[in-house]
Amino acid sequence: MSDADGDRATMAEIAHAAGVSLATVSKVWNGRSDVSDRTRERVEEVLRVHGYRGRRAWAAEPAGTIDVIFSEIDCAWEGEHLRGIEAAGHEAGVRIVVSSLDRGETARRQLLQRLRAGRTDGAILATLTAAGPLVTALGRLNVPVVALDPACRTAGDLLSVDAANFAGARAATAHLLGLGHRRIGLIAGLAELMCSRARLDGFLAAHDDAGLSPDPELIVRGEFDFPSGMAVGGRLLDRDAPPTAIFAMSDFMAIGVYEAARIRGVSVPDQLSVVGFDDLPGARWAAPPLTTVRQPLREMGALAVRSALGLAEGGVLATELVVRESTAPV
Repeated sequence: MSDADGDRATMAEIAHAAGVSLATVSKVWNGRSDVSDRTRERVEEVLRVHGYRGRRAWAAEPAGTIDVIFSEIDCAWEGEHLRGIEAAGHEAGVRIVVSSLDRGETARRQLLQRLRAGRTDGAILATLTAAGPLVTALGRLNVPVVALDPACRTAGDLLSVDAANFAGARAATAHLLGLGHRRIGLIAGLAELMCSRARLDGFLAAHDDAGLSPDPELIVRGEFDFPSGMAVGGRLLDRDAPPTAIFAMSDFMAIGVYEAARIRGVSVPDQLSVVGFDDLPGARWAAPPLTTVRQPLREMGALAVRSALGLAEGGVLATELVVRESTAPV
């Protein structure tokens, strides 16, 4: 980890060698007081031994900027994250620069060129895999990186901010079971997504808690959007023995189920109960208002900013079941 071969030790390597978190290394490097003397001395010794210099901008004058990088920005879901990010950035006195990787490889190269120039104090990877070339490049730049709602499990040395997906799905399913529903359809997300796996586990756990087994034929997959919810929900409703309730892993898919039910003359909630996940602003204005699991999207965005600035160490925020008018007894 020396500079002899031209490679600088990264913050992650310093944290590993000192046996502390990335946030603690950030606090020591920036001279913050909320670190014990013993820990500070250990981190400073590791920094000295490995000749860690960091970026000139970090050592001298902060850039006053946090970069937020999305895979794409196309719905209210990203907007809710950004509301929390902007508010936390304003409170901390830093600018927020938003980038979207769906603009192609040229945009990615321009982003890395700007970061190499030392023009950021941290990067938030929103909904990305928190792995691959971009994260590796950021690690070489000694840029603090936070994974916001990561699509896949993050590396052990990367801070992350997530929601309690398992608990939320468990609560939603228990709500439907408590209303007497036994044939509950589940529209899951893509299997490779960490949130999809956690929500599926929560769905199964709620059945196990009740001493019941779900019908595997009623567990299908969608793509977290309206067309997917309408198509897959329609296939569930067209079965010889359709479900009496459907739990969709996103509000968009749940509203798609509404449309599939409307086309078939199925009344929500009289003939079909529907539960979503996210509690996006439109959920309360749906007809009928949607019962859903609230993800604290704004709070997650704010925590990601604080973590990038070394003021927090990431974490998992609680979800909450919001019961409205789309669910009723079987």
